[in-house]
Amino acid sequence: MIVCDAFLFLHLHKSGGTFVNSMMMKCVSSARRVGYHLPYAKAPESCRHLPVLGTVRNPWSYYVSWYHFQQSQARPNPLFRICSEDRSLDFSGTIRNLVTLESDDGRIDRLVAAFPDHFVNYGLNLTKNCVKKIRGSGHGFYSFLYERLYAGANVHIMPMESLRAELNAIPLGLNPAETMMTRQFLLSVPNLNISDHRPHQEYYSPELRALIARMDGSLIDRHGYVF
Repeated sequence: MIVCDAFLFLHLHKSGGTFVNSMMMKCVSSARRVGYHLPYAKAPESCRHLPVLGTVRNPWSYYVSWYHFQQSQARPNPLFRICSEDRSLDFSGTIRNLVTLESDDGRIDRLVAAFPDHFVNYGLNLTKNCVKKIRGSGHGFYSFLYERLYAGANVHIMPMESLRAELNAIPLGLNPAETMMTRQFLLSVPNLNISDHRPHQEYYSPELRALIARMDGSLIDRHGYVF
């Protein structure tokens, strides 16, 4: 979460937020970090009057990026270890477990035991209580993160697929020097925190593609995503 004089930015996991965070911290003089991946519910009361910005990503793309980023780590996070059965499952098996967590009581119990009691300000930054709320939510994991982050906010959502154009077009309430710096940042800085993988369409069986369409369907429909 980044707060500045003109707006509040909420950072949705692996959805372009690292790029926006970096832009704001380098180009906006009033920008300050207030936690990491924290939801609107945790925003300071003094910031609740500010316009809220957020991002979103095609869920099929999100799961591919999440899997390959974690797979590349020497010590992947507990969510990956538990959903992949300590790397014994491939992409399809791991993502099937991740997307259907809400109805998998045993796996949620294992996750609750593995996650911390408090926010740690790195990684997913979910607590035991956050993980418990996945149970029975009816959402795929990415939709759970989305709903958790933005609940209660009147948020302007910027699709990651057109993020630079969105940031260049929306009024951010910046002074002329900040505006010039942000435009230069958008022109020159490469995408950040990316993972190495092929186009997401290459990883899905018809069955897994349909499962994402069902479990993340409301988000997919809301933002007009297609496979």
